[in-house]
Amino acid sequence: MLISSNPAEWLGEALGAVVRWIVDALSWVFNTLAGASTAFFEGFSRALGVDSGVLSIAAVILGLCLLYLGVKAVIRRRFIAGVIWLLLGLWLLSALIS
Repeated sequence: MLISSNPAEWLGEALGAVVRWIVDALSWVFNTLAGASTAFFEGFSRALGVDSGVLSIAAVILGLCLLYLGVKAVIRRRFIAGVIWLLLGLWLLSALIS
């Protein structure tokens, strides 16, 4: 960095360096988060034996939501609805998990 006699140029260089540092730091944070989420979904899908695609993960989440609805219905003493939700959730998850 050259020292110039113009204070506006010096201020511009200083602000530019700060902005560059902030952008590099945010880039590092988001790249780290992206790598961590990718590794999480790869491990999750490998443990379940399903594809790591978005639709497969969404189907697993849907199956878990159906199981949750079934348990919630059984707790509220709606046994027929609970059995239906549980069977749908188990059917979906059993179709996905090999």
